[in-house]
Amino acid sequence: MTPDVRDRVERPPRLGAAVSPISEATWERALDLIAGADEIALACHVSPDGDALGSMLATGFALRSMGKRVVGSFGDRHFAVPRLLRFLPGQDMLVPPEDYPAAPELMMTFDSPSAERLGLIGPSVAAAREVIVVDHHRSNTGFGTVGLVDPGAAATAMLAEQLIHRLGGTLDRDIATCLYAGLVTDTGSFRHSSTTPAAHEMAARLVATGLRTDEIARELWDRSPFGYLKVLAAALDRVELCDELVWTYVTRVDRAAYGLPYSEVEGIIDIVRRTDEAEVAVVLKEDDEGAWQVSTRSKGTADVGALCAAMGGGGHRNAAGFTSHESVDDTIGAFRRLLGKV
Repeated sequence: MTPDVRDRVERPPRLGAAVSPISEATWERALDLIAGADEIALACHVSPDGDALGSMLATGFALRSMGKRVVGSFGDRHFAVPRLLRFLPGQDMLVPPEDYPAAPELMMTFDSPSAERLGLIGPSVAAAREVIVVDHHRSNTGFGTVGLVDPGAAATAMLAEQLIHRLGGTLDRDIATCLYAGLVTDTGSFRHSSTTPAAHEMAARLVATGLRTDEIARELWDRSPFGYLKVLAAALDRVELCDELVWTYVTRVDRAAYGLPYSEVEGIIDIVRRTDEAEVAVVLKEDDEGAWQVSTRSKGTADVGALCAAMGGGGHRNAAGFTSHESVDDTIGAFRRLLGKV
């Protein structure tokens, strides 16, 4: 694959929005920057999910096939790929934040609505010569020098697939595995309202490469250490229902009792949000530094993306989050006051 093959690209994959907000001039600018770079530094948001890490690694494979030197990272203080994502290929591209280029020639970010969400490698954005932002968050702040941002895309993986296509890449098993992980996690296995016909069409293209979707699903959703059940039990024991809000919290003491890393408690929100009586679900998870990482979900009436933005975070209308350094009571109290104004 060479930069010149983009001249042969005729029909990029559809993303989902009726009219993409990304102009052809913007796509061309991104392709020109990639063609002219020898080394490209990739980054995704802290505590990466399948969409963030999968999109980044898939693009990394395509760039390496072009002969580019590629390095990728995410800015967590305790750098480690979440256990649920360790099946993803391409992790030899990853380096810890301290080994990430301080001033990259070309930097590309994935699934991050702001430079702050890149954590420890966020400062590299300001120092980089050029920054291509690949994202689908409506709350994207417009950082970077080239924005491949489309809130109509069901996942950042959809934008990554289009970029790979425009670069002349093909969907091999490794790239498809990474993209499929991103697509299914951000659409909730195609259950979320963001799921579009284009998302299903993309899934068909990926599955056609010979993916074992059952194995990917098992890695993502059907595995957990025994300690997770104990921590889940503690979280459910303290769950509260207040009007149309259901919420609970997980402390680092809860996790430490069973040697459970922070990444293992991400899925608790998906259990709590099932509550019939609640429109909004919130789970506060204390990280290793003592901050509360707050996950929120809505069934459609409340825009939790806007609420979380008001709390210093962001995300989508029905799924968003923020970080709090206040107490549990103060944090949930502030969120409830905002929710009451909706």
